Amino acid sequence: MERVSNLKTQPRENTTNGWLNGLIGVVIFSGSLPATRVAVLEFDPVFLTVARATIAGVLALCLLWLFKEKRPTRGQLLPLIIVAMGVVVGFPLLTALALQYVTSAHSIVFVGLLPLATAVFGVVRGGERPRPVFWFFSVLGSLLVVGFAVSQGLTASPEGDLLMLAAILACGLGYAEGAKLSRTLGGWQVICWALVLSLPVMALLTLWLTPVSFSGISMPAWFSLGYVSLFSMLIGFVFWYRGLAQGGIAAVGQLQLLQPFFGLALAATLLHEQVSIGMLAVTVAVILCVAGAKKFAK
Repeated sequence: MERVSNLKTQPRENTTNGWLNGLIGVVIFSGSLPATRVAVLEFDPVFLTVARATIAGVLALCLLWLFKEKRPTRGQLLPLIIVAMGVVVGFPLLTALALQYVTSAHSIVFVGLLPLATAVFGVVRGGERPRPVFWFFSVLGSLLVVGFAVSQGLTASPEGDLLMLAAILACGLGYAEGAKLSRTLGGWQVICWALVLSLPVMALLTLWLTPVSFSGISMPAWFSLGYVSLFSMLIGFVFWYRGLAQGGIAAVGQLQLLQPFFGLALAATLLHEQVSIGMLAVTVAVILCVAGAKKFAK
C-alpha cells in the first residue's frame, strides 16, 4: 500500500515542481530586456552579445565537465547549432540592436508573440495539423502587434520594431528546437552544449571587440552584463528546461504568457519607463490571442 501511495504522489510532486521551476525561469527571463536596455547604453551591442555568450559558455563548459555529461551524437549537432543560432546569438544580438532604437517597455510587447512563435515552429517541426481557429488567433495577434508598432510611430524607428520581430522569430525557433531536443539530450544539457558549441567563436570575437578601456562603464551597466550572462543566458534555462521536463512542454510552456507582465513591471519600476494604458491593453490582447492559438494548436 505504501508503494502504491508513493507512485500516486510522485507525478503530482513532479507537476508541482515543474510549474515552480518554469515560473522561476519566466521571472528570470523577464529581466532580460530591461537589463539589456541598461547595458547597451554603455556597451556596444555586438560586444555585449559575444561577451555574455562567452561568460555563460565558460560556465556551461564547467558544468558539463563537473557532471561528466555525455557528448551529443552526430545527429544532435545540427539541432544544437539551430538552438545556438536562435537563443545564444540571434535573440540576444537582435534585441540588443533593437534596444538602441526603442525602450524595453516597447520591446516587451513584442515578447508577447514569443509563445506564438514557439508554437508555430513547434507545429512546423512536429508536422501537426492545427485547427483553423489556431491560425485565426495567430493572425489576429500578429495584426495587434503590427498595429501597435504603427500607432507608436513605426516610420520614426522601423529598425527597432523590425529587429524585435526578427528576434522573436529566432528565439521561437530556438525554443522549439531545444524543447524537442531536450527529450533525448536532457533539459539543461541542451543550452549548455549550445553555449559550448558557440564558445570558440564567441570568445575570439570577445577578445577582438573588447574596448581599449572600461573606465567609463558604470556599475549598473556591469550589473546588467552580469545578469544577462549568468541568469538570462544560463541559469534561467536551467529552471526553464527542468520545468518543461517535469511538468510537460505544452502545460508549463504557457507560463511564457506571464513574461510581458513581469517585464513591463520591471521596466516601470527599475528603469522608470512610461507604461501606457494602450501598451498594457495590447499586451493583454496579444496574450489572449496566444492563449487561444496554443489551445487549438493540436
